[in-house]
Amino acid sequence: MPSRISEIVFSEPSGRLHSIVMFVSAIFFVGFYGYTHADTSAWWLLVMAAGNALSGVAESLPSDRRRAAGAFRIAAVSVFLCLLIVMVVAPDSVVG
Repeated sequence: MPSRISEIVFSEPSGRLHSIVMFVSAIFFVGFYGYTHADTSAWWLLVMAAGNALSGVAESLPSDRRRAAGAFRIAAVSVFLCLLIVMVVAPDSVVG
């Protein structure tokens, strides 16, 4: 019996609208990083951009590529979890 998480992670990609939103947000994060490049603690914006780009790739795949989309979704969630762990363990590296 497959789990609910497996059904969600390896479901069909959501399509063009979701992928466009993810790619635009990734471009926004990169642009905001470029704007605040003088700030040394802005590296987390690149991590957010990478996570959104991975999610955008996952949602832009054809509907028959469920496993590839699932792998990209897992990678995106892993990137975001790593950022969250860094924020908890060493908040000065993100905020300060």
